[in-house]
Amino acid sequence: MKIKQLFLAAALTFSATASHADEGMWTLYDLPQAVYEQMKSYGFSAPYEDLYQSENAIMKSVVNFSGYCSGVVVSPDGLVFTNHHCGFEAIRSHSTVEHDYMLNGFYAKSYAEELPNEGMFVRFMVEQRDITDMLEKRGIRSLTIRDQESLLATVETELAKEARAKDKDLIVEVLPFYEGNKFYATTYKEFRDLRLVFTVPKSMGKFGGETDNWMWPRQTCDYSVFRIYADPKTNGPADYSKNNVPYKPAHWAKVSLDGYKEGDFAMTIGYPGSTSRYMSSYGIREMRDAENAPRAQIRGVKQEVMLRHMRASEAVRIKYDSKYAQSSNYWKNSLGMNKCIDSVGIIRQKADFEERIMEYQKWTGYLKDKLNFDKMARLYAKRFDATKQLTVWSETFRNTCEFNARALAFARGLEPKNPKAAKSKQYYVFADNSAEWDAALDKDVMAALIDNYRRYCDEKDLPAFYATIKREFGGDPRKYVEWLYNNSVLMQSGKKIKLYAKDVQDDPGVEYGRQIMEILDNARAVFRDVDSAIELQERYLCDAKIRMEQELPHYSDANFTMRLSYGQVGGYTLAGAPSGYYTDAASIVRKMQSGERGTIDYQAEPVMKELFSAKDFGRYTDATTGKMQLCFLTNNDITGGNSGSPMFDGKGQLIGLAFDGNWDSLSSDIWFDRRLARCIGVDIRYMLYLMDKWGHADRLLKEIGVAQ
Repeated sequence: MKIKQLFLAAALTFSATASHADEGMWTLYDLPQAVYEQMKSYGFSAPYEDLYQSENAIMKSVVNFSGYCSGVVVSPDGLVFTNHHCGFEAIRSHSTVEHDYMLNGFYAKSYAEELPNEGMFVRFMVEQRDITDMLEKRGIRSLTIRDQESLLATVETELAKEARAKDKDLIVEVLPFYEGNKFYATTYKEFRDLRLVFTVPKSMGKFGGETDNWMWPRQTCDYSVFRIYADPKTNGPADYSKNNVPYKPAHWAKVSLDGYKEGDFAMTIGYPGSTSRYMSSYGIREMRDAENAPRAQIRGVKQEVMLRHMRASEAVRIKYDSKYAQSSNYWKNSLGMNKCIDSVGIIRQKADFEERIMEYQKWTGYLKDKLNFDKMARLYAKRFDATKQLTVWSETFRNTCEFNARALAFARGLEPKNPKAAKSKQYYVFADNSAEWDAALDKDVMAALIDNYRRYCDEKDLPAFYATIKREFGGDPRKYVEWLYNNSVLMQSGKKIKLYAKDVQDDPGVEYGRQIMEILDNARAVFRDVDSAIELQERYLCDAKIRMEQELPHYSDANFTMRLSYGQVGGYTLAGAPSGYYTDAASIVRKMQSGERGTIDYQAEPVMKELFSAKDFGRYTDATTGKMQLCFLTNNDITGGNSGSPMFDGKGQLIGLAFDGNWDSLSSDIWFDRRLARCIGVDIRYMLYLMDKWGHADRLLKEIGVAQ
């Protein structure tokens, strides 16, 4: 018994170190009291109920921004701040060579000039609740993983129907938490008329580009401004209409010009996308070698081709700027995560912790005959090659070029037009989306990726079209791609395409799509055999960890539901060198000067250099440092999806937006290193300075409540 107690003490000590208070993406409706007390000790002064429960709760100003980012409402007329890179596609879609809002920025001087964006939205969380007991009464624990998913969908539909009976504009989402050990229902209200109001030039919104991405120090002014529009009669959600009016929120975030100093409390509330902190050592090894490594290599090949074409043509750059940014972001993330996995020794540390859980099982019998690490190892070994093949397939063929998109649409069973008519009268039409892609770039990317794919497969495992390339095109994928474009009907935009029976068999593009789809089907077959078993073992592992550490609060992995993270303003030390906790105007001027000597990512309009060379920044000057501060560091726990998350001070006032993490913490999705993990935020004063001095956006400053 004494040995058991000593072991448990050691395990809890280990976990307390790994689960330091700064770590955690906490749900707000059930925030542990111990976490709130820690927040207070760091300097948070608002009452507990002002986070989630009260009429003016802070969370009511935070939005899910279009399903991939976060944002915050900052005015009584529905202005929303989010990151520039979150609004990037909207900015790009409104840009032309004649009116390039990416290059020149944009400011709507009146409501009438604000630009609508098809398909974009914001969601406000209304409430969240634990429905685990309800689902257990309906037998969810006895179901397979796939049957569980079906039950969750059924319950989600039922709860949504109940919610809409009270308010037709409510949406309900049911998701698993804690690796499927719990289930929460979250209710949202979605606004679908979102308009672009203000953006700085790309040179500032993406200052530093790929050179600085995931790096510190940063000077990026990563923000854009949108407005929510609502039904003029109800102030509720409505599809876009010229008659809609600015939304009148019940609560919005107050902007603070008071700044921060090292050690001050800092809090983010947003929608982190996905973490895997409970994942086993076997899962992390699979992620490193079968996902991250091939993803980084293949995207590097694709991006080299894209960049060459983008630099040769402004029209092509406008079409592909957003696509390139999306690709390169997780190219660099994959490289950085693998570096951290190895340098920190995460797989070994996870394996050591799993040995502690095994000992706990022996002494307590908890999950005996259920959680089995030998079985988990065998299952992951069986799935490894299929995971790698699926990653390689996805990075090579899925959404990589327009031809692949159309070929796969047919292979997946694209529905014809006029489906009830005789087959001879049915047809297909690909919309003319030529404004979204460039044929020369499309062909070069496709050829480069087909050629690169060979490095991952034995010749016997390649699709049959590789034999065609070798036999008929001298082994040159570029000639094969050109032939496909010229001989397949798939690239006939806006025309009726009839493809049945003999025609389907004979069209080379359709056959190409069928062959690459077969590769995917083969990989999926392996997944079907082992996926559910692996998910179950990972769920047991999470359950065992929480039971073993039951005296500690635990948060669930991120799943793009609203989360709170907290910590303090401050830098870190790497290799004995302090990072500093903020950057200032002088630092961006130095980088701009280096940009003049050829570093393209540091080049900006001359007016920007003038603005940041000012002798006096007035009310935007920090009272502590006497400088104009641009970006800052906190140890808040964030991940992808947190982009655009508001950063609050101890009073719950807005001091900035989260936009990135640092290179040395890119393993944070699977392991939070409190020594190195930092959130990079753009200072609200930096944002307002550019709105004021560059944009002369007086009406917006007045609306936000900071006009002089």
